[in-house]
Amino acid sequence: MSDQVAPINESQWEKLKVKLKKQVGDTAYKNWLKQLSFNSIDKNVITLSVPTKFLRDWIASHYVEKIKLIFKEFDPKLDVLKIVVKSNGGRIVPGTARLLTGVQNKKRQFDVRSNQGNSYPEDFGAPLDPRYKFENFVVGKPNELAFAAAQRITEAEKVTFNPLFLYGGVGLGKTHLMNAIGWQIKKNNPERKVIYLSAEKFMYQFVRALRYKDTATFKDQFRSIDVLMIDDVQFIGGKENTQEEFFHTFNALVEQNRQIVISADKSPSDLEGVEERLRSRLGGGLIADIHPTTYELRLGIFMEKAKKRGVEIPPKVLEFLSHKIISNVREMEGALNRLVAHATLVGRPITIETAQEVLQDMLRAHDKKITIEEIQKRVAEHYNIRITDMHSPRRSRSVARPRQVAMYLAKSVTSRSLPEIGRKFGGRDHTTVMHAVKKIEELKTVDSLFNDDVELLKRMLET
Repeated sequence: MSDQVAPINESQWEKLKVKLKKQVGDTAYKNWLKQLSFNSIDKNVITLSVPTKFLRDWIASHYVEKIKLIFKEFDPKLDVLKIVVKSNGGRIVPGTARLLTGVQNKKRQFDVRSNQGNSYPEDFGAPLDPRYKFENFVVGKPNELAFAAAQRITEAEKVTFNPLFLYGGVGLGKTHLMNAIGWQIKKNNPERKVIYLSAEKFMYQFVRALRYKDTATFKDQFRSIDVLMIDDVQFIGGKENTQEEFFHTFNALVEQNRQIVISADKSPSDLEGVEERLRSRLGGGLIADIHPTTYELRLGIFMEKAKKRGVEIPPKVLEFLSHKIISNVREMEGALNRLVAHATLVGRPITIETAQEVLQDMLRAHDKKITIEEIQKRVAEHYNIRITDMHSPRRSRSVARPRQVAMYLAKSVTSRSLPEIGRKFGGRDHTTVMHAVKKIEELKTVDSLFNDDVELLKRMLET
């Protein structure tokens, strides 16, 4: 008598997908699970397929248990999930199967990663994102130290600083650099064991090891890594047991001269809920702050992303976007995607007017954040002059130069027209504003200290 379970029909598979969507949420389902296809059930093994290896690895790392729970409702005996990659023609790509078993003898059994020299479970780390490599990372003043340090790690034969601690706001490139490090190390030396994961995933692995009384395996796995990269370490704040284990793992790897790369949204000294000894350890290597983007860097990023999409966008439109979309790279990419999609679907040329129409919500939100009055206040405080000097007829350099800086910033980070800016500065003519902008741009090119000063003011306004 066969143990084979009756196959799932199309209607049942659709119902299972609806349940899965409710479990993970619309966004996660759309991004990662929508392309899942049902293949077969044989005894206790469910076989599903996806179109790419990257998608297979991501699902294996994040959604295995949720998928198995859904199938167990259909039949409790189903406790092994097999994910294969199918080509466009429906052919299973050889060597792509990932077998993920259920709970046996109170310990989970795992498949081994083919690209690792040690026995790592399939969901031990996160797969590296193929979009994020050094060659498509746009470098500018705000991120040049972080970029150089990341490259040095992949080139150096010995560990030169440990850890490399990258910090900065959301969407500024920390995750991109960490993935790029991983890809480059694998390219230079495929035998090195590189693990990249989030701090939340580290915590999950540790809690799971405690649950299954298998902390010895957990310690061995983490402490035999050549390069450990942990993203968003701020999430272990307040988690005392996780911090304790992370501290010991960190020390063990440093003592063995293994490389550690950490990212967070704040510097080590500013991490909330993190023990002093761990903050001290995290700050013991090289700390690289990734600043908010400058206009020049944003322009470079927009040009790179437009080129990658094979889309011709007029330079004036890219300049306009670079002035207006200033919060982070993710928002910039979202703006570009919307603009290109609109132009493609509607068939309209990409112009500044089109950009203003399609992105009006993003532009309005930005304009609410930064006003000319706020710029005048910040600049006056910075140069220790009175706010009334912004409107006065005084022409002494100690007053005129800060006023020109404020005009330059008003042109750079708001959507106000030249006449509007002039009116805010004591009713000055638009030609006066043009002269101020030109003068500041000239000074920035010949005086690096002055340039840094103006960029500091700009960052203060943008954050």
